[in-house]
Amino acid sequence: MRVALDAQLTVGFATGIGEYVRGLATALRDAGTDVIELTEPRLDPWRFDRRVLWDQVLLPHRAARSGASLLHCASGTMPLRSRLPTVVTVHDVAWLRVQGHAPWYARRYFGAFSLERYRAAGAVITDSSFSRAELLDVLPALEPGRIHAIFPGVARAFAQVERRPDGRTILVAGTVEPRKNLAYLLRLLPQLPGARLVSIGPATPYLDECRRLARDLGVAARAEFRGYVDRATLMELYEVAAVAAVPSIYEGFGYATAQALCAGLPCVVSDRASLPEVACGDARVVPLADEMGWHAVLARALAGEMETHAAGVRARSVERFSWHAAARRTLEVYASVDG
Repeated sequence: MRVALDAQLTVGFATGIGEYVRGLATALRDAGTDVIELTEPRLDPWRFDRRVLWDQVLLPHRAARSGASLLHCASGTMPLRSRLPTVVTVHDVAWLRVQGHAPWYARRYFGAFSLERYRAAGAVITDSSFSRAELLDVLPALEPGRIHAIFPGVARAFAQVERRPDGRTILVAGTVEPRKNLAYLLRLLPQLPGARLVSIGPATPYLDECRRLARDLGVAARAEFRGYVDRATLMELYEVAAVAAVPSIYEGFGYATAQALCAGLPCVVSDRASLPEVACGDARVVPLADEMGWHAVLARALAGEMETHAAGVRARSVERFSWHAAARRTLEVYASVDG
């Protein structure tokens, strides 16, 4: 089987979807599959017009010329027309749930327009059972048997992290946008003396709101907004951080949680969306309504009291988020479409 894989979101700053595409491509090749990664480095995938140009014009054209027998649209969007049987990964339906602040044209394209395209897919993959249920809720016409929930894998580098916690760093990984809820942690920081919050990930205008809040709370010196960091810096932060915090309002999967579990880094997550499913009892789940609970868990982690538990669940987490397993199940989906 030769698979054409939409890898455009690996260009430039690769966020969770870029991580997914890179990991899947490697795992599929390791399983003996011929994978053709389709990209156009000259197009900024984060500019709306360039993304539409890629999705609707360049991607189907290059897929048709690739010699592949199947197209995997791995970034949540699909072309209006494709000559190849198509599998699409729908990471979440956030554009229909929590992105009301975004421009109307983006909400339309990544929301209702993309939703209608999924009906033409041979099969749909979601990152979690939560996202599968969400998709069925917003698109009940889609046959449940065509939707397959498959946890993404986590890169081997996280399983190889050697922990040396500094007792003060609260790590927050992911794009700085409202649904990630970084402001929630900033409001807790004044009650955690000596702690520092390190945010890593591409910025949106929400970053300005977080900077203002940090200044107003008097914690600006203890709140670092580093933006996108390279792999070496990322691994160093997973080594030294005392705790990973994921107070998100909405996640279709939650790479920050899975990566922390695989790195043996103590982790606390919100009770929203897919996070309890991904945590599976291995990370602490605390309701967002319980700020005192969040404070208590973070204080325990900063004191080193959660290290033993995190180390104990690490091997199980590496197995749960195995790219080998994810690739095997993805190939089964391909076979159901490609015949």
